[in-house]
Amino acid sequence: MPDPRPPVLLDESFQADPHASYAALRGTTATLRALAPDGAPVWLVTSYHDVRASAADPRLSLNKAHAKTAGRHGDSMPPELDAHLLNTDPPTHTRLRRLVNSAFTGQRTEQFRQSTQTVTDQLLDRLAARGGHADIVADLAIPLSLTVISNLLGIPEHDRPDFRSWTDTLHSPAPDAAVRSREAMREMHHFLAELIERKRDAPGDDLLSALIDEHTHPDGPCLSRAELVSMAFLLLFGGYHNSAGLISTTVLALLSHPVHLAALRSGELTMDQVTEEALRWNSPAMLAVRRFATQDIRIGEAAICEGERVWLAWASANRDPDRFVTPETFDPTRDTRGHLAFGHGPHYCPGASLARLENEIAVTSLVRRFPELSLVGPVSELRWTTSLRNRSLRELPVSMERGRTRTLPTRSTPRRRPARTKPVP
Repeated sequence: MPDPRPPVLLDESFQADPHASYAALRGTTATLRALAPDGAPVWLVTSYHDVRASAADPRLSLNKAHAKTAGRHGDSMPPELDAHLLNTDPPTHTRLRRLVNSAFTGQRTEQFRQSTQTVTDQLLDRLAARGGHADIVADLAIPLSLTVISNLLGIPEHDRPDFRSWTDTLHSPAPDAAVRSREAMREMHHFLAELIERKRDAPGDDLLSALIDEHTHPDGPCLSRAELVSMAFLLLFGGYHNSAGLISTTVLALLSHPVHLAALRSGELTMDQVTEEALRWNSPAMLAVRRFATQDIRIGEAAICEGERVWLAWASANRDPDRFVTPETFDPTRDTRGHLAFGHGPHYCPGASLARLENEIAVTSLVRRFPELSLVGPVSELRWTTSLRNRSLRELPVSMERGRTRTLPTRSTPRRRPARTKPVP
């Protein structure tokens, strides 16, 4: 029997406090009909069990060719930026993923440790010299994340401010965002296409040059020009904004929970524990990329027809009380294994290890350098981006004090992980 209830409107009021909105929905039904901001009908999946299972379900495709209907603004980027991992299924996805995975192994990620630490120290030196107040978003999280991902891709330093402007435009909630986003994407496409051509003639020691080399090698997997540009766009867009969001929300979590900050400084908590709980509690990625049912399926009690859109709510799953005890509480001592901040299944975020590394270095260095760091103003007055897919702070004003250095535990410190979670179904 069809659900008689009207679709949930995923409008500005829903986005104003998404965690409260998802909690209310989980209290009614785990999978429900909704209307996206662009008018597209979608199925919204909110429970941990169903989100996790659906993320690995091959009957849910990322290829928009399976879509039955389209919203007013369609389902994807322009074609020139569309040929990437988040719009493909195996075997194309498998081929593209294999190339990206080689750049994000644990060993390769560790090679970025020293350079990331150097950039972090430089940014903190500026804050120390200035003293007084700072904005963690603008003064640390964004410039660090932008530098790391730009170095990874081999983007020249003088071009990086343009990328920040373009990616910020794509996240903008402004009324003219659709028009401005199309212009930003055109500019990004033009720049990336030119950058790839320059690297063909003069390759460097970076991921983009390596992907181009794979493209030209006669025995290697074939990457089309569109795939190269789209891959660069995806890595830049996803890597920069999500890493910056994780750094700022982790700092907020610690400063608004001084007991846990003190435990981190004393060695009772490790930075690993803090990072994983910050990811579960307030991850920048709120929704998975839309999927399309390739046949009639059921998710929980919902009967979903072939071609209908399905949205998996990572943020809702990570605060599902059927999976995590007292999920609204920021508690780094809990067992966070199984959280879905980086997704699950074949589309698990390939840059997860790099994002964790950036967060570890940035937050550890910050709280060590400024032992009297504190929030300026109440948490309730902080401004967040208003987007269904991503949630990050627009600014995080803090007060600093120049001075002494405190030693924090290294990553080898044993974790305390009491049983604070329910088993993965």
